[in-house]
Amino acid sequence: MRLENKKAIVTGAAKGMGAAITTTLAREGADIVLAARDTAALDEVAAEVGALGRTAHVVACDVTDEAQVAAMVDHAKTAFDGRIDILVNVAGVTGPVETPVQDIAADDFTYVITANERGTFLPIKHVVPTMIEQQSGKIVNIGGTSGLRGYPMRTAYSASKWAVRGITRTVALELGRHNINVNAVCPGIVETPRMQKLCEGKAKVRGWTVEQVYEEYVQDMALKRVTTPQDVANAVLFMTSEDSRNITGQELVVDGGWDV
Repeated sequence: MRLENKKAIVTGAAKGMGAAITTTLAREGADIVLAARDTAALDEVAAEVGALGRTAHVVACDVTDEAQVAAMVDHAKTAFDGRIDILVNVAGVTGPVETPVQDIAADDFTYVITANERGTFLPIKHVVPTMIEQQSGKIVNIGGTSGLRGYPMRTAYSASKWAVRGITRTVALELGRHNINVNAVCPGIVETPRMQKLCEGKAKVRGWTVEQVYEEYVQDMALKRVTTPQDVANAVLFMTSEDSRNITGQELVVDGGWDV
């Protein structure tokens, strides 16, 4: 097992990609603190981790609230005898879809920026002292292909994912001397309930069917297939294992060839 006895935190662990990432890390030997606002969904994923023979700790946490993040990290340190080997920042929001920049409400823009940028920054801030002390660690931020190119009608979301890249690269430069790898995994559209809602939102604005919107996404991909949560989880596993020991400050794109 590539992560045998490693101690991990996964934010946004309740659903979709977060759940797939959590169970994949557990399958490879990691004990995990699962953090999200929806603790009922966390309990289900924690049960899967337990069934794999690993330890799971459920912590309710809004990653934009510093006091809650600090308490979550303290919980992890207590549960794991002071160690934190892995942090995966999955928590985030989508925000307005099919909305021209002039029609985005300022509060909606701020909400997306806060959730996706501050929600990545705060867990890193509070985990890093432990990783520096132990002179090792793996941090993986979930970015997105919207942060690799412009994305019309998605100004807030695209801006937030560009920021995740900036956080990733800058923190990688700061922490490299402490043997800490910091990378991003950048999915394209992923087959989750969130994708369904996105397709529904686009279809409503355009007057299309949901199937037409879905097919548009598929045709934009070189491989002509939509990414699954497990595809993303496999990439995260690589970035949290010793297989990626000399990779830092990078973005691993998992999008079926959308951004080629």
